Amino acid sequence: MAKIVNYISEAFEELKSNVTWPTWAEVQSLTIVVAVFSVLFALATWGVDEFFAKALAGFFNWIKA
Repeated sequence: MAKIVNYISEAFEELKSNVTWPTWAEVQSLTIVVAVFSVLFALATWGVDEFFAKALAGFFNWIKA
């Protein structure tokens, strides 16, 4: 149990002393970048899904006729 407590204590010390944390302005700007790319990726995925759904529906209607 002492090893686990020691590990956690050293991990927190590492986070406090050796990690370079971004500034608040950097966090805000990078969050906006991630949000924009997430929306763009979601729209692209939706577009591809709609395209293939219509293509398959057209294909099966063509086979049915």
